[in-house]
Amino acid sequence: METKVLIVGAGPSGLATSACLTRHSIPHLILEREDCYASLWKKRTYDRLGLHLAKEFCFLPHKPLPPDAPTYMPKDFFLKYIDDYVSQFNIKPLYHRTVESASLIEGGKKWRIEAKNTLEGNVEAYHSEFLVVASGE
Repeated sequence: METKVLIVGAGPSGLATSACLTRHSIPHLILEREDCYASLWKKRTYDRLGLHLAKEFCFLPHKPLPPDAPTYMPKDFFLKYIDDYVSQFNIKPLYHRTVESASLIEGGKKWRIEAKNTLEGNVEAYHSEFLVVASGE
């Protein structure tokens, strides 16, 4: 599969990158190893968790927080915001894709990314001009 930009990771950073590329009509794909976007927030956090930074530092590009947003957003509020963001920008990651390798080809002009489709058990090849790794620290 070929695209202009390939994004690895569908957390907040990967979603924000996708939204920005969409606004500029740049073709791209997101590969996500889990079965949902923002999986750390949806699957691995406790219910009472909240953002430890004030809301002024936590909104994503092209979607300001509503004026009534709490200063320190609780998990449920932040997840609703993320769900709305994904819907607004029509973000559709490819789930169950674990990136196994990325290498430059064609004299450094393209990336070849190999990802295992963990549902089907096969390895898929992707080619892109740019690679964004948004998979956390």
